[in-house]
Amino acid sequence: MRLSRSASLFVLLVSLSCLLPSGLFAARESSERRHTGHQSLKLDESWMGALPSSVAAYHGGVDMDARPVKRLRSEEGGIKEDIPQKYKARYQQWKTEFLSTELGRSQWATFENNAQVSLTIKMTRENPKGAGTGQYKWDDSGQLVAATITLGSSLHEGYPNPIYYPVMNSLATQESSYSGDGHVLAAAKIAHEFGHLTRTSGMDHALYERQNQLMPVYNKILLSNGRNVRDPKLLALVEQMGGTPVEIWEDREYWGETNAMLFLRDRFAEENIRCALFGRIKLSVNLYAKNYTERFLKIAQSSPSLNRCGWQ
Repeated sequence: MRLSRSASLFVLLVSLSCLLPSGLFAARESSERRHTGHQSLKLDESWMGALPSSVAAYHGGVDMDARPVKRLRSEEGGIKEDIPQKYKARYQQWKTEFLSTELGRSQWATFENNAQVSLTIKMTRENPKGAGTGQYKWDDSGQLVAATITLGSSLHEGYPNPIYYPVMNSLATQESSYSGDGHVLAAAKIAHEFGHLTRTSGMDHALYERQNQLMPVYNKILLSNGRNVRDPKLLALVEQMGGTPVEIWEDREYWGETNAMLFLRDRFAEENIRCALFGRIKLSVNLYAKNYTERFLKIAQSSPSLNRCGWQ
């Protein structure tokens, strides 16, 4: 029986991950968080198969901890920017670039003016060219109350792999076409993270937690059963998670990328630049994300001009 595309890709990624340095997936913190009825998940060795290597390379050591909590009376909503003094100037440039678009201003205002959700934006040197969103917390009614976006200290450098990041990667071949000294790239990465945040805030938190808890379990079984994806135990886990680990990560990353594409759509009114980028995105989507074409097509069709840049 032939395997599905996603299942075959997952097996391949698991095989390749075994060849990568284990340090790539090492947890950034050694401390354990203990609380009733929940297991805190970090990107450690248990995630090696559940997390595709290109995703791990970009998101680095993001804390995947997601847990229900009760909001403290002292907690306040809005955006808290926790940026070291030596990085504040570059961070402000990235932020200004992101806020230069309608998308950026709208999404920033959504969380800045939200009294129910506390969003922390911080910077780290541990994953300098990447970023990640995590530390989600929900109250006992299932409403998101907190999240953290972590930006690398050199976010303006480094183009992620086109397999999961067709939009951010599209900027790699267009550097000479726009100015900004990498600020556009950094802002696109910020848009990607806001895409994660927006998507996760609207989904069933119980499903999100269950996926994070069961993906490493799926991987452990897969590695011990001769990579038999038809194992009844794995099929039962897929039913509980709503997909295989690769399908889940594809879904999450491509939602982030569609938000980055909205940023580029708003950022570049010049058709020559926008179409060069959209053409590159289309090529990568056709190669690596064909099942998700509709998401990107809708954005191309929402361009302010009649020129869809090759998207039909």
